[in-house]
Amino acid sequence: MKHFFSLFAMGMFLVLTGCLKQNTEEQWMNDPKILDLIQQMTLEEKMGQMHQINGFGGQVPENLKQDIIDGKVGSILNEVDVKAINEIQRIALEESRLGIPVIIGRDVIHGFKTVFPIPLGQAATWNPELVKKGAEVAAKEAWSSGVNWTFAPMIDISRDARWGRIAESCGEDPFLTSVMGVAMVEGFQGDDLSADGSILACAKHFAGYGAAEGGRDYNTTLIPENELRNVYLKSFHAAQQAGVGTFMSGFNDLNGVPATGNRFLLRKVLRDEWNFDGFVVSDWASVTEMISHGFAADPKEAAYKAISAGVDMEMTSDSYKNHLKELIEEGKINERLLDEAVYRILKIKFDLGLFNDPYVQEEDQNQFALPEYLEAAKQAAVQSMVLLKNEQQILPFTSSINKVAVIGPMANQKYEQLGTWIFDGDSDLTITPLEALKSELGESKVLFSEGLKYTRSKDKTGFSEALATAKKADVVVVCVGEEAILSGEAHCRASLDLPGAQNELIEEVSKAGKPIVLVVMAGRPLAIGGVSKHAEAVLYAFHPGTMGGPALADLLLGVANPSAKLPVTFPKAAGQIPIYYNHKNTGRPVDPNAWTCIDDIPLNSYQTSLGNTSHYLDLGFAPLYPFGFGLSYTTFEYKNLKIETPKVKLGGDIIASVTLENTGNFVGEEVVQLYIRDLVGSVTRPVKELKGFERVQLKPGESKKVSFKINTSDLAFFNPEMEEVTEPGEFHLWIGGSSDTNLRTEFVVE
Repeated sequence: MKHFFSLFAMGMFLVLTGCLKQNTEEQWMNDPKILDLIQQMTLEEKMGQMHQINGFGGQVPENLKQDIIDGKVGSILNEVDVKAINEIQRIALEESRLGIPVIIGRDVIHGFKTVFPIPLGQAATWNPELVKKGAEVAAKEAWSSGVNWTFAPMIDISRDARWGRIAESCGEDPFLTSVMGVAMVEGFQGDDLSADGSILACAKHFAGYGAAEGGRDYNTTLIPENELRNVYLKSFHAAQQAGVGTFMSGFNDLNGVPATGNRFLLRKVLRDEWNFDGFVVSDWASVTEMISHGFAADPKEAAYKAISAGVDMEMTSDSYKNHLKELIEEGKINERLLDEAVYRILKIKFDLGLFNDPYVQEEDQNQFALPEYLEAAKQAAVQSMVLLKNEQQILPFTSSINKVAVIGPMANQKYEQLGTWIFDGDSDLTITPLEALKSELGESKVLFSEGLKYTRSKDKTGFSEALATAKKADVVVVCVGEEAILSGEAHCRASLDLPGAQNELIEEVSKAGKPIVLVVMAGRPLAIGGVSKHAEAVLYAFHPGTMGGPALADLLLGVANPSAKLPVTFPKAAGQIPIYYNHKNTGRPVDPNAWTCIDDIPLNSYQTSLGNTSHYLDLGFAPLYPFGFGLSYTTFEYKNLKIETPKVKLGGDIIASVTLENTGNFVGEEVVQLYIRDLVGSVTRPVKELKGFERVQLKPGESKKVSFKINTSDLAFFNPEMEEVTEPGEFHLWIGGSSDTNLRTEFVVE
């Protein structure tokens, strides 16, 4: 090895003399105990801290024991056997040379044993406190199994419903995703990472992964830097500012450079601009996958590009383990890069309290599905189910309904309603819609026929029984959607229709002439416009988790009132994708008062109406349902929109208010949403941008003044020079119940 004065040897000397050099590269390396530990480490032990391996299923193999003793493993993922984990930590602390504990990672995405709604469903609650509570419950259950690091939240902006991982996201909007992502970080990590029940969070996937071409997982992403900064990086910056401990690089290549080897993302933005002081982990084998990308010729070059870009820990693949020493000996990288990475990893281990006590005590094990956990999961499910339609106020059910038919392949599927990413979810805990309705109404009042055995089935032999069952009832609840396996990682769909023969089942059941409540359980927005016409009411339940059944029963029976709002735009068909509310206006925008569909309109009339504007001839320009949309059993009226600051100077606050009145007959909770538009900018700006929201509960006839205050800094965007600025000019401001609101006022920034 070439002789050079080690950065950390110098660092230790300066610490001891009280003169630690404070330049931008070294000032964060200021913990003497970590510096001392690094000084004692061999090169192989440093490489070991940067190496993460997959789990082994409970019995610790002898070769793993030896690797831990030799300091060759820094983290293990997918191991949840408490005794095995405790044995690993004992070996690491007591038998390895330096006594460095191991981080235990696991994908705890929307619950551990107690499963909450998928993240897309949690985003539909527009309730960050409820989302934070869900992360707290997940952290406590995972921690009691020895897990101290989760690979969540996933805060990729997701505008393509074909992409399977939209289920794992918080939807299409940077502001809502930022709020929900911060809530998850705070719920997982708590106020003190070393406290019992707190686990390390990981912001993923950095960055742009949600823009995968064609909605196909792992695919390339092409995002101009201006769009990247104005849309896709905002949620990650919010997570960093909230103190998230780790970041994960994405599988995707961004503008031709894989995220795992992307210096712009990992060094320029994350380190230099944001001053992130946690560590970066690759996604599963994404270091060596740079070979398949065509960005690296072999594992050695992949290791070189990943460590140079700023990846501190390699997940499951072993290019670091096999090649970092060789790269240092050849002078291609400086050992200082390893020292920096190891410093960050060790700092997190100290923050987690692992050096003091990495063990899970017997009395702390198996703290699962406690009553308060189940209640939190139920409330999250209640507030995640979006009421999209309710003609003739068929919901909630009245006492005049004597028989309820429950039909459909998702009516009694304990596992499928949990959704994607439930490695540890216990389906035995699940209460289905059928079970919940029988419990609430009694066995004699609930009739059941599945019609189809599973959502993808095209076997119609159960249709006749389903129709006969529907004819015996006063109202029919049809539970359809997607099985859990149809969304999530690598589970993308080209079509957004209900899979299998579910459309035909709904049409068949409608022949009974009974009112239909359509319940859709899915991991993405589906194109349900065609079949929803057969239903008087539609409730959309993004896979709702363990307590989905009781939550649905409460909504159907009026124990609870729907309050959820869509976190993502619903397309009429896959051909409209990408479709999102915060789009650009174009030079030829559509008149919002024009027709939006030509099914029954002569083409010449349609051309006269819409002209040469940005739309589809067959689907128009409007979505099936807009972002932020969701009905209630009551009705709300917005009026008296006022702005106290029609003119505001840079640095000042914009203050706006509206009067919200409950004009219906039920106590209800409304999500009041604030949108703005910057009319003229140095780059084109979206037609609307969410800038605030508040949940407001009102009794029938009650009204309340709802006020918002935002600073001119909240209007900032990145200009062509990549400077974040608020530009003076005219703005529009809306307050309403969805992104489609028309209640508008104006203000000027001077």
